[in-house]
Amino acid sequence: MGRGTTVPVLSLAVALIAAGCAHARQSAAPASSSRAPSEGWSGAAPSSTAATPDLRSQPSRPAITRWVYQLQGYPNGRLDALARARAQVAVIDLARDAKSDFFRADETNALRRTGKVVLAYFEIGSIETFRPEYTQAGDLIVNRWSDWPDEYFVRYWDPRWWDRVVRPRVDQAIRAGFDGVYLDTPLAYEELDLSLVPGESRDSLARKMVALIARISSYAKRQRAAVWVVPQNSPELRKYPGYTEAIDGIGMEELFFQATDKPCEQDFCAENLDNARALRDAGKVVLAVDYASRPENVRAACRRYGVERFAGYVGVRDLDRVSASCP
Repeated sequence: MGRGTTVPVLSLAVALIAAGCAHARQSAAPASSSRAPSEGWSGAAPSSTAATPDLRSQPSRPAITRWVYQLQGYPNGRLDALARARAQVAVIDLARDAKSDFFRADETNALRRTGKVVLAYFEIGSIETFRPEYTQAGDLIVNRWSDWPDEYFVRYWDPRWWDRVVRPRVDQAIRAGFDGVYLDTPLAYEELDLSLVPGESRDSLARKMVALIARISSYAKRQRAAVWVVPQNSPELRKYPGYTEAIDGIGMEELFFQATDKPCEQDFCAENLDNARALRDAGKVVLAVDYASRPENVRAACRRYGVERFAGYVGVRDLDRVSASCP
């Protein structure tokens, strides 16, 4: 779930299906459940990522105004409720059980045929104990995330993290027909215990996170140029070289309402909004999600999405069902 990072700004006409939290977390363990070389990767952020298309240069398309976000609780393991949702983008977990029962290409393609861009959710800065790669993380694990006791931050700049976890997940998403990837926990750079990573600073960790996101973008777009790369939260990373060029959009949690129905009024809320606006103005899609259930708060969030030109979704914290879309 969003944790004091930035909120997304949607804008822009993006190629709807150019390729043909709510860090949604299991409140308990889920119910069921040509390669880029790693050698010599320094973790330094590149100055640019030439493979990333500039969305502003593309022909005018209908603006994306609504999206839908579900990470667990798929009825009968199917995507029918998402297919019915009035939205132009859908974000779902890479696996229907959050483990190893991955969604298949025929399932994602059926959802795409409803006119939605479909993005695969997975984490890049942390690992949950119920994920199949957890046993391979070993000495890459650093400290536990206090907000989510079954989750740990990792040495995401280590080449073994790329080889064992990140690259296989990108490969799986492309193999399963997703239009792109939705990358959670860039905020690991803020949450890692510095005493456990000697020689690192918040700045060095931020640069290494940007380098990882840029590497994901370059790797994925070499396989399919139209792939979307959308990190969640930490919009302030836009200030580092190479970040904005590497992404196609950003997911922003809790810009207006924190879980649940709590107005976001802290200083970081305004900072996140400013950074989200900057990314929107740079031509990036902003997928904003707030957690509210009171009708007046849902209406208020939807109004703000329209004013800010974000794509909006108001959901429940567990992201285990599809909520009604904004008008």
